[in-house]
Amino acid sequence: MFWPVPMYLPLLVSAVLALVAPSVGLRMPPRAGAWAMACAGVVAAGTWATELAILAFTAIGQVPLVAARGAWSVSVLAAEDPVSRKIAAVCTGMVLVLVASLSVASWRRGRALVDAWKECRHIAGGGDLAVVDDPVPAAYAVLGMPGRVVVSSGMLRLLDGPERRALLAHERAHLRHRHHLFSLVLHLTAVVNPLLRPLERAGAFAVERWADEEAGVVVGDRRLVARAIARAALASSRAGRSALSATGGPVPQRVQALLAPQVRRHNGVVAAFVVLMAACCVSLAVTAHDTERLFEAAMRAHATAALVSTG
Repeated sequence: MFWPVPMYLPLLVSAVLALVAPSVGLRMPPRAGAWAMACAGVVAAGTWATELAILAFTAIGQVPLVAARGAWSVSVLAAEDPVSRKIAAVCTGMVLVLVASLSVASWRRGRALVDAWKECRHIAGGGDLAVVDDPVPAAYAVLGMPGRVVVSSGMLRLLDGPERRALLAHERAHLRHRHHLFSLVLHLTAVVNPLLRPLERAGAFAVERWADEEAGVVVGDRRLVARAIARAALASSRAGRSALSATGGPVPQRVQALLAPQVRRHNGVVAAFVVLMAACCVSLAVTAHDTERLFEAAMRAHATAALVSTG
């Protein structure tokens, strides 16, 4: 018999990573935190989905038609399988729902990005900046080839010269570092595993903070960036779903972070991410190996039965 506990360990470890990653990631400098949370999201979601598929296959493998194609013994597989057939059936349903949800989310986000790219092509402007005649204050980055920073005339009238430079530096940071892709990855991982929704929100905050700090470096004044963001947020914004805006996320917390000393990198926090992600990969490898041994035993039994029947 195969010990059942390791078969479920990857689900537990990936859940721990999903729950711990947001708070740990927010203790890191924004750029490092955004990268760490995106990587953690991919590892946790990948481990979750792969483990569900492995558990589901232990039940699918006991279907006579599938067993005949794979040349393994259904009776041996059923006897040695440490996974309850009910649990495996639930995992099968979860995999089907996961695939459907991921397909729909990918289609919607992909279509939004394409629409943004098309919109960007028709926005007139010099270089990467486009000014639209609109009294409503708005400023956001639109992904494209190349991307554009869109600013309304209302926003330009609201801010003074230094504040405009800070706001534009923030939006250009989004384009330069492809923050739209970070948002896409975080969203899709949350679709795969709902436990990652807090990580998606924390990652979005880290992305905005990354752009804030980048703008602070460009203009040489983090307090100026804080003032520009606060004034822009108070005036409201109309950024689209596919755009990243300087007024996005919890603005009071962003302003507070800009007024405080910069967060320093701590090796212990980085080590926590590395250990948890490594634990996900190792536990999944162990489960995959145990599952492989399970099916190999069923295949040997099938081969032995075939030799006996023909002998």
